[in-house]
Amino acid sequence: MQHTLSLYNTLTRRKAAFEPLNAPFVGVYLCGPTVYNEAHVGNARGPVVFDVLTRYLRHLGYTVRYVRNITDVGHLEGDADEGEDKIGKIARAQQVEPMQVAEGYTNLYQNHMEVLGCLPPDITPRASGHIIEQIQMVEEIIANGFAYESNGSVYFDVPAYNAAGRGYGKLSNRVVEELLAGSRDNLAGQEEKRSPLDFALWKRADERHLMRWPSPWSDGFPGWHLECSAMSRKYLGAEFDIHGGGLDLMFPHHECEIAQSQACNHPTNEAQVWMHNNMITVNGAKMSKSLGNFITISQLFDGSNATLAQAYSPMTARFFLMQAHYRSTVDITDEGLQAARKGYRKLMNGLRLLDKLRDFSLSPDVIKARTVAPVAEGKAPDTAAADAELQKLVQDCYTGLNDDLNTARAIASLFNLLRKLNGFAANPATLATVSAAAVQTATDAYQTLVQDVLGLVDEPRASAEDLLRLTLEFYQEAKSTKAYDKVDQIRAALKEQGIVVKDTKAGVDWAYSEE
Repeated sequence: MQHTLSLYNTLTRRKAAFEPLNAPFVGVYLCGPTVYNEAHVGNARGPVVFDVLTRYLRHLGYTVRYVRNITDVGHLEGDADEGEDKIGKIARAQQVEPMQVAEGYTNLYQNHMEVLGCLPPDITPRASGHIIEQIQMVEEIIANGFAYESNGSVYFDVPAYNAAGRGYGKLSNRVVEELLAGSRDNLAGQEEKRSPLDFALWKRADERHLMRWPSPWSDGFPGWHLECSAMSRKYLGAEFDIHGGGLDLMFPHHECEIAQSQACNHPTNEAQVWMHNNMITVNGAKMSKSLGNFITISQLFDGSNATLAQAYSPMTARFFLMQAHYRSTVDITDEGLQAARKGYRKLMNGLRLLDKLRDFSLSPDVIKARTVAPVAEGKAPDTAAADAELQKLVQDCYTGLNDDLNTARAIASLFNLLRKLNGFAANPATLATVSAAAVQTATDAYQTLVQDVLGLVDEPRASAEDLLRLTLEFYQEAKSTKAYDKVDQIRAALKEQGIVVKDTKAGVDWAYSEE
């Protein structure tokens, strides 16, 4: 089965077939969090999206190097060039070392990403660990005439860069003259700059800043935009394949990254494909602390936020985030999360069918039914039409993923495939209408796409499985002795735990409740 992955490039504003610079190698960089507080639900969307992208690229046979950074210095309040370092401010308030703050929230973030099913990046560089590389990059930009030193700080010269025809604003589709017209009145406290559009590459540290390093210009710290340019260059090269992040990072962060990279005499846009996931709202409103609808990842998992009626498991959250295309807004509601839980459970129930279907497909009765079916001379086998239908259901799943990583469409197609598999499970005799090879291909594709590509796994632990199996044995015993009151009690108790008992011709089985 041939697969051509197309991706939407923010830089070109169009979708195009993805062609790696140095196939089969693919370099992917995702902007990670600033670790000054606990990550909120919106911070989880990018990692989930790019985890699926990385998984799918590997499934297609590419060798991927996935880099996701940690910002632990240089990100100032208000995302501008003035004010206190976000991490330093928290450290000062708590009277601890800044790196204690950064380390604690980094560990929490990485733990949350792990339980959300995100594979660890190949490299997780930290801004504080790459000061040398950032200083070197600043020196290159100054030498090329696109930066200047002012009172111990170094600023990128946007007008000079744009006058050289480099095109500042091309990623975000903004015009420099319009940006200048809208920012001339906002130079208060930024007298060191020649232009209001200039941004800091290096900042001289004043008495408020706890984190500082020596440089040719002053004891200070790197600008927020610089770290990603320096670290992506170190680990992926001057130009690499895919750069990702939230839509809110497109300007100024990613715009500045491109400018910095080009200013080092690299005639590239840093990455050939720029991908941006959209934002998250809560009950139709922008998520913010002032509105009281700010939901951290921990609160989503334990249900402690007043906006939520209950807790939701990590796999439910992961499925919820994949139900919409990554370039669409996702609105968090209890109704939406509860629907996601049902959808996730349906897919997990599907996984539990696969081995049975494979066994049924190879059973003597089914094989006999296939072989004795009359086949007219010169005609295709009786299974050909059914095999083609099953193959199309599988292909539809890939069609969604290949269309700009449209997980929403892929999941809808998986449900269509599951509906067909459920039909076979309900009536195993119908497996005689399809070939064993087609069944094997369909069940393998379902398992691979659900588990390996979408990263959805069954959350119950093995010990819980053992207890459930024992409970079903008690259920079977009560049923055989006609102790129907106990039968009803066990059914009711399991239903409260989201488990439905199923009496089949093959015996007693269970499934997740989809109500």
